Parts: sequence; structure tokens; C-alpha cells
Amino acid sequence: MNRPELQRISRHAGTILVGQLATMAFGVTDTIVAGRYAESALAALSVGTAIYMSVYVACMGVLQALLPVWSELHGAQKPLQLGFSFRQSIYLMLAITVLGMAILLQPGALLDWAEVPLALRTEVVSYLAVLALALLPALLFRLYGTLNQSLGKPRMVTWLQIGSLAFKVPLSIWFTFGGLGLEARGVIGCALATLLVQCLMLLVAIWLLATRELYRPYRLLQRMERPHGPTLKNFAYLGIPSGLTILVEVTSFTLMALFVARLGTTAAASHQIAANLAAVLYMVPLAIGIATSARTSYWLGADQPAQARHAIQLGFALVLGCAVLLACSLVLLRTPLASIYARSPEVVALAVPLLLWTAGFHLFDGLQALGVFILRCYRITLTPFLIYAVLLWGLGLFGGYRLAYHGLGPWPAMHSPAAFWIAGMLALSLASLAFWLMIWQVMRRAR
Repeated sequence: MNRPELQRISRHAGTILVGQLATMAFGVTDTIVAGRYAESALAALSVGTAIYMSVYVACMGVLQALLPVWSELHGAQKPLQLGFSFRQSIYLMLAITVLGMAILLQPGALLDWAEVPLALRTEVVSYLAVLALALLPALLFRLYGTLNQSLGKPRMVTWLQIGSLAFKVPLSIWFTFGGLGLEARGVIGCALATLLVQCLMLLVAIWLLATRELYRPYRLLQRMERPHGPTLKNFAYLGIPSGLTILVEVTSFTLMALFVARLGTTAAASHQIAANLAAVLYMVPLAIGIATSARTSYWLGADQPAQARHAIQLGFALVLGCAVLLACSLVLLRTPLASIYARSPEVVALAVPLLLWTAGFHLFDGLQALGVFILRCYRITLTPFLIYAVLLWGLGLFGGYRLAYHGLGPWPAMHSPAAFWIAGMLALSLASLAFWLMIWQVMRRAR
């Protein structure tokens, strides 16, 4: 075993993980605050978050696909080309921001399609309108984060994400419950706090780009060139399938909330607890995936495929070990965790058995997440999208819907959020198997 490489991937992943958990604490904070404010606020947050995260993570997936491009340029020692590529990515980011904001500002069709109860709609629409304004600074900051990850220097991003919690937590509480002359805004207060914090993080990131020696060789902030067709075409070739892949992955997860909302506020609230914990656990394989793909692409750029294969093997071992440990921990701690999120005995009673299925869901979620990142290093982006569309939307989301409301084969309708988690777990297990068979074939050909 190459211990220096393992340590490098582990340190990189650990640093990213801390920052991602700090960012995920935004969602945890809002879930707890909304749950303490009112059950209806928690239900509205569940629906609003499902829509926002579907849009944001799809946009983020397009930008995250640039990580192997920049890591390869870093490995090939081409700093000026990397700087040019970074500036061109801003055009891509602006285009997807406009599209994302349009969806968030006009969510009526999605709410109608999902048959979200009318009682929740006013709060959901207002919540999304605020978050539409937060999309631009959030995606600009994501570009900054992706750049640092590609350079193997995620520490400054992590410190910014940790520091942002010092503002997010008190602002969410204050804006939601009111006080000191401010009226209570409910779930909309959580969105306002997110908007302010995202703007602050972006301002600090721009200051770092302008002042830190780390970025000087890349000349990142020099005058922007006009859009370069071949570069943007390459971005689109990588980014659009990757964004669609993540869109399918995320919507197969977040759209559960819209369908579960039909079961009532108690079901929606309990599902939000399970979804929030699953999202927190997902940060671990996501961090390892980012770190592993950065090292894999670095070695590919340096024309050392054997080192790239070794990085993949180390990443797989790390993800598998962490997934087993976290799933077992969730099973053991499911009752106290559910009690932290909600005061309603009915919500807690429904959430506790739901977390058993969430633990199984996480096991396969980690393996397939790493697989997608590795395939992206080898410029394989379209096939994962097709696999996701068939399995996650077909078996996972549609199968879960059928099992929940109409029954599936010999199984009667469950009328429970658990139906979606069971179907999703089966879909992820098949997706992870398909991805790792593809990776094995690619690694054999690259010998």
C-alpha cells in the first residue's frame, strides 16, 4: 500500500468533509429551527428544499465536472491554461444560473404536478423566491471551491464554510422566530439567512483570489477573454451529462419529498428527518470521491496511469469502510437522532423505523457516488446518466411511488415514506454494480 498517497487522499477528503458538513449544517439548522417553529413550517421546508436542491445540485454538477479538467492541467504543469479555463467557466456558470433562477421563481407547475397541498404552497413559493437570489453567489462560490479541490488545496474553502456557520445559525433562529424588533418570518427566515451568508462567503472568496500567493501563477482575475467556442464546447460535453446525471440522482432523492407530501404533514416531516440525515451521511463518500478523482486526474495528466489506478483502489477501500461504519451508527442511534429533530411524538415514531431503510440506502449511495466521480476522470459521462435515468427514476422513484400508493407486484400499497427508501436502495445497489463493472473494464484497458 502506498501510504503517502493514502494519507494525501485522506487529508484532502477530510478537509473537504469538514467544509461540507459545515455547509450541510445549514440544512440541519433550518430543519431543526423549522421543526421547533411549527410542523407546517417543517413540511414547507421539506418541499421547498426538495425543489431548491434539485436545481442547485444539478447546476453544481455541471461545474463540478470541471474538476478533472483543472486537475489534469495542474498535473501537466500548465497554470496559464488553467487560469484561462477558469475564466471561461464563468460564462457557463452564468448560463446555468439564469436557467436555475427561472425554475425557482416559477415553481407552480412542479407543485401542481406533485399535488402539493394548497396549505403549504404560499410558504414554499416565498421560500424559493428568496433562494433564487442566493443561487448566483452560491454557484460562484462553488466555482471557487472546485478550483481549490482541483489544486489539492481545499483548506481555505473549508475555513470559509466553517466560519459561515457562526452567522447562519443565529440568523436562521432570529429571522424565523423574530425578536429585537424583527417579526417572525417562519421558514422564509431560513432562506433569508442563507442568502446573506452566501453573499458574505463569495465576497471573502473574491478577496482571497485577489490577495493569496497560491493563485498568482494562474492569473485568475485578469481581464476576461471573450467566450472561447472549443473550450465551452468541451465544458458542455463534460458538464451537461454530468449535471443531468446529478439531476437524476438528486431528483430521485428530493422528489420523494414532493410525493410523500401527499401522505400529510406528519409523513412529510418524518421524511425530512430521514432525508436530512441521509444527505449528511452522503457528504463522506462525496468528499472521498472528490479527493480520489482529483488525484486520479492529476496522475492521468502526469501520464502515470498505474498511480491513477492505485488512487482509485484506495478511494474504494475508504468509501466502503466508512459506509459500513456510518450505516451501523445510524441504526444504533436512530431514536435519539429523530428526537433531536422534532418534538412531535407522531413524527418521531414514524421517523425511527424510516431510518433503518436510510442506513441501507447509504451503503449503496456511497459506492455509486465514488463510481460516478471516477468515470468522469476518464471522460465517461453519458452512460452513467442513462443508467441513472433508468434505475433511479424508473425503479427508485416510480417504483417507490407505485409501492407507496398502488402496490407493486405481490406487495400491497404501503402508504408510507418507507416505500420510496426501499425502492431507492434497490436502484442504488444496481447502479453501483454497473458503475464499478465499467471502472474495472476501463482500468484493464488503461494498463
